[in-house]
Amino acid sequence: MRGNGTTGAGAGAGRFSFRGWGGVAAMAAACAVTAATLIPLSQGAGSAIAAHGEGVSAATPAKANTTCSTPEASLTPSSADGPNIDAIKKRGKLIVGVDQNSYRWGYRNPVTRKLEGFDIDLARAIAEDIVGDRDAVIFRAIPTNQRIPALNNGTVDIVVRTMTINCARIKQVAFSTAYFQAGQQVLASKSSRITGYNTSLKGKRVCSAEGSTAYEALEKNSFGAVFKDTNDDKPGDEDILTVPNQLDCLVRLQEGLVDAVVTDNALGAGQAAQDPAVGLKGGRPFTTEYYGVATKLGKDDLVRRVNRVLEDYRGTPWTAAYDKWLKADLPGISGPPAPKYRTG
Repeated sequence: MRGNGTTGAGAGAGRFSFRGWGGVAAMAAACAVTAATLIPLSQGAGSAIAAHGEGVSAATPAKANTTCSTPEASLTPSSADGPNIDAIKKRGKLIVGVDQNSYRWGYRNPVTRKLEGFDIDLARAIAEDIVGDRDAVIFRAIPTNQRIPALNNGTVDIVVRTMTINCARIKQVAFSTAYFQAGQQVLASKSSRITGYNTSLKGKRVCSAEGSTAYEALEKNSFGAVFKDTNDDKPGDEDILTVPNQLDCLVRLQEGLVDAVVTDNALGAGQAAQDPAVGLKGGRPFTTEYYGVATKLGKDDLVRRVNRVLEDYRGTPWTAAYDKWLKADLPGISGPPAPKYRTG
């Protein structure tokens, strides 16, 4: 039963030990502690809820996305208030959908019990600009497959959660300009004969997160890999290959339930840092993808405000966050992608 809400970390922590930084088990244990500023998307949901980047350059104008040739093109930035900005200011808190299971991006530090990571820093910068306080933020931890629903049902104001901008998604939610360039890659045991996203996947069990661009890539070309669960007609059965949270795939890989994972190289690098027995395969990503801050369609004032924040953030703040969280595992990135704005 797809999307059953069972977290891989919680499911696997009692059955085996983990290697690397604190281990996934340590992260899972930390996730059980809920701070006042972190609210699970649903109390019953179970899941407590790069390629070398382009250097910063002048903004690149882009035509309106009538043919979706440039889905990452967004609205021009503005610091003006509007109805959605006013509502956030009146509330006094920015509500942000984040991950708490992605090492280096959005995760709960088991020592400090605080949410940390590249996406968390960006979310706080947006809160500081809108509300005047980087701590005036309510984090709602959401699984991968609930990012769009959480925006559309009003659970969160924005999602800052390694969310790729693409043609399908811009019909469902609105995005800021891109703040990071990544790409899909294969994660597997270092001893595996899998060499990348190619015919070496034939007959192999491959895990991906439901609603992710990794799953979409496998649907287009799986190279003969087994990536779809066949137990959807059996209520109560747990999916192995398609999971609510991407971290669940790492757990299944460590348990030997799958042979490989397809995920963003940015997330895969963090998981390889947690577990030195696994690594990214194939040398380079096989796609180019851009992360954006997502909002509900029609919240133009909020999109423009986030784009205004990103104009300043792409300088020293972005570099500081990259150096702190990502450089050790994703070296060689000179800066964020240049923003693209719609024209016409």
